[in-house]
Amino acid sequence: MPEPDRNLPWTALPPSLPPVVMRHLPAVTEELLEAAHHDVPVYAVPLEGPLRDEIRSGVEVALTRFLGLAGTHQPALQEEGRRVYEGLGRAEVHQGRPMDALFAAYRSGARTTLRSLSRLAVDAGFEASVLIALTESVFAYIEELSAASAQGYAAEQSERAGERDRLRATVVEMLIRGHGDEEAVRAAAVAAGWTLPERVVVVTLTAARHTGLGSRLGEAALLTSRPGDVVAVLPAPTSTTQRQKLERVLTGRGAVVGPARPWRAAPDSLRLAVLARDLLAREAPDPEGPLWVADHLLTLVLHAEPTLLQDLATRRLAPLGTLRAGQQERLRATLLSWLKHHGHRAAMAAQLGIHEQTVGYRINQLREIFGEDLNDPQARFELELVLRAGEGETGPLN
Repeated sequence: MPEPDRNLPWTALPPSLPPVVMRHLPAVTEELLEAAHHDVPVYAVPLEGPLRDEIRSGVEVALTRFLGLAGTHQPALQEEGRRVYEGLGRAEVHQGRPMDALFAAYRSGARTTLRSLSRLAVDAGFEASVLIALTESVFAYIEELSAASAQGYAAEQSERAGERDRLRATVVEMLIRGHGDEEAVRAAAVAAGWTLPERVVVVTLTAARHTGLGSRLGEAALLTSRPGDVVAVLPAPTSTTQRQKLERVLTGRGAVVGPARPWRAAPDSLRLAVLARDLLAREAPDPEGPLWVADHLLTLVLHAEPTLLQDLATRRLAPLGTLRAGQQERLRATLLSWLKHHGHRAAMAAQLGIHEQTVGYRINQLREIFGEDLNDPQARFELELVLRAGEGETGPLN
């Protein structure tokens, strides 16, 4: 008997064994197919249908290859055979199945093959040492087949993931750039396996803080990188719970969430997110979560055209120009409080931290300075705009 090789246990199989088995190969093949039919129900249909002859042929080839290894130092699979079993792994991806079913079929095949071949070897008078070598050889051979199929499965998944990522990147670019008609966008979304929401929000954040973002946002989000930042498109939150969940994911990332828009208007959501980032973003990330554009619409309106707002402020606040800086600041704060609280002196006093009599005195000053403008709704509206815009610069003063 040849000297056994631990890595190639079939070196210990006698060359006289294959001829004994080959005479019974059709029967062994049928036993293997019947066992697979029983042990792995997911394969029952093809094993009963028109593919049965093709599958039977494949099993016979595998058994013949195995028997041909007896007494040799050949590897379990040559290049061509390895491609066949890699192809089986790829086919499982195509069928949408995990590898469990194919591995179960291999295990069933190994048990049945070993049982059938052992019976034939015993009937032919081979010694127990041959049965031991046969057992080791069958399972080593099946391990090689399984490894090749697993490699094919992984390669197919990787290739599909790469193609899927490319398709998803195409969709997100079409959305945020507004490229492509509705039919083209819908077709691209279907090809990428992405469900196109009716309404979306577009999120922008610095590239340095996007680590792990894709996995945390999940499959519903599309991400793309741009110079210096990352953009995500995802379904608009439709409940407080969904918004809170998104906030948790984005907290600490310096993210800005654009307003909800129909997916066709995704570029508008991105434009406003970028505008808010440029106008309102702080030096450090907000520890309480992302900046939601929808929560700062008035501020954005007030700061969107700073030169025009400055022109309006110069015009409307000109009557204060003759006063000292301290007087101007106090009367600006009082005027804004008066506009906010519709002249209610108690509320004004509480906000400004002064006595109601002082409030009354300042209101009289304002009426003397602004005259009929305080009775003009348009003038009051414009005054409130410019004062609100400048509120964060000076703050209310006593």
